[in-house]
Amino acid sequence: MARIVQKFGGTSVADIDRIRSVAKRIKCYADAGNEVVVVVSAMAGVTNQLIGWTSEISKLHVAPEYDVVVASGEQVTSGLLSIALHDLGVDARSWLGWQIPFRTDGVHGTARISQIETTEIEQRLKQGHVAVIPGFQGVGPNNRVTTLGRGGSDTSAVALAAALCADRCDIYTDVDGVYTTDPRIVAKARKIERITYEEMLEMASQGAKVLQTRAVALAMRHGVRLQVLSSFSDAPGTLVVKEDEIVEQQIVSGIAYSPDEAKITLRRVKDRPGVAGAIFGSLADAAINVDMIVQNVTEDGETTDLTFTVSRVDLDRTTSVLDDLRGDLGFSDFLADPTVAKVSVVGVGMRSQPGVAKTMFQTLADRGINIQVISTSEIKVSVLIASDYTELAVRALHTAYGLDSQTAGMT
Repeated sequence: MARIVQKFGGTSVADIDRIRSVAKRIKCYADAGNEVVVVVSAMAGVTNQLIGWTSEISKLHVAPEYDVVVASGEQVTSGLLSIALHDLGVDARSWLGWQIPFRTDGVHGTARISQIETTEIEQRLKQGHVAVIPGFQGVGPNNRVTTLGRGGSDTSAVALAAALCADRCDIYTDVDGVYTTDPRIVAKARKIERITYEEMLEMASQGAKVLQTRAVALAMRHGVRLQVLSSFSDAPGTLVVKEDEIVEQQIVSGIAYSPDEAKITLRRVKDRPGVAGAIFGSLADAAINVDMIVQNVTEDGETTDLTFTVSRVDLDRTTSVLDDLRGDLGFSDFLADPTVAKVSVVGVGMRSQPGVAKTMFQTLADRGINIQVISTSEIKVSVLIASDYTELAVRALHTAYGLDSQTAGMT
């Protein structure tokens, strides 16, 4: 018998038939004697519809009321799934975030979990009950409903698994695991049997959409075993585990890409202490996340050109912030380019293997792909390229690192 947290994404519960199918899957685990806690997303498309309604009512909506509206999608799913489970003879109960409670800070729209009280749920689990919980939502210090941001149901599930000391957290989605790259681009992409937390965190942060970045970081911090599975098949999934659980690491485990990038270049920025801090501090205050950063000293030695990337959806807000700063900081002008993409190679085996970057740069050069910006970490090399070359780059790199011809992650 195991204690398992199961999370079902929006495509898994997209309609009544799929909710019934999910209920049958849960019943199998419960009938086998497992303690089962289920976290659900809103039905596919519902959250976007709710967000659209709030924008239609008012472009400058009140954040707490926005959270009340968009959190309702998960509430509907949890109730419907509980009804479906009862119909199968499973003793289930739905819980809203404030009833548990999932305590969060008071930052509406992007709240962070501070505490989960699990006493009553644990008692119900011991009695054989299945708990069905809406993801994405909690309650702030002022007893108002909060939401965790897009993809927050993954975070809810992992946080709950950590609080309950669960044996495993299963994330059910519309793919049957983590692949070496996007199978829609590379037909020879392979499913990875096991991947480390560090690799999964890099893959998620560099554009892979299978798991949410916050959820992976939380799982790594608390040692929660994650498994990515398909709701539509019984195929084995991908386990996200500690590095010491993988006998022999691949040099490169996967190729990730992010097509939603924008590049900003500030020209002739004064080369003096505090200028970069003022620029990036102002962007941070505006909740704009900056990724890759490169600084080049100009010929006069008194100014620099500063290049960085932001998410394409933040481009307009970024240019607005920079317009306000131009007078105070005195840079001559800035250029904005939304036609770029980031491509990354990821693998913990890179720590002990030289030549990974050389292979990447040579492979791209052989295809005539120019590198605009480079960023590295211990287990990742990322480059910024023109977006027109994204698919060519991903395919070429997947082949160059031998990922076409192997079963990735096999030990």
